[in-house]
Amino acid sequence: MDEGVLLQLVAVFAPLSLVAFGGGPTIVAELERQTVAVHGWLTHQDFIDIFAISRVAPGPGILMITLFGWKVAGWLGAVVASLAFYIPSGLLVFGASLLWRRHRAASWRDKVERGLAPIAIGLIFAGAYSVLNATQGGVLAFATAGLAAAVLMWRRVNPLLLLTCGAAAYALAYKLT
Repeated sequence: MDEGVLLQLVAVFAPLSLVAFGGGPTIVAELERQTVAVHGWLTHQDFIDIFAISRVAPGPGILMITLFGWKVAGWLGAVVASLAFYIPSGLLVFGASLLWRRHRAASWRDKVERGLAPIAIGLIFAGAYSVLNATQGGVLAFATAGLAAAVLMWRRVNPLLLLTCGAAAYALAYKLT
């Protein structure tokens, strides 16, 4: 196995683990950029396939990191990518929780939480944009996703029903164009 590739996996995933405020969806755009555009490890279609698998598989969606490592360097790549992603963020969370607990009455805690919320939301939107853009579905894909998001914000709807209706609406609109 090429040690250079394994070191590249660490160099990509360790820093990303430290900026994944708001969870895995916040770094999807950068994951796509790093794995497709920067390193050329995956094609856009590979990225979309791995993203889709990670969404339907049980467990956290960020398990796509393991799949990226596996695709790049086999089983050893899967282990290295996973450890590179989870160890730094785990240590950061451990240290932050100690600090958070020590200063539980401090006024800055509320300010930090309120300040990080819009950052996480913006990163999630960037990830959604990146995935929609990689599907090459054009305006129709963006409109379908926007409509589904609007429905979810307006009413409580079973996601499976919404997914089915969205897919049917997309297929019908695609057929008509």
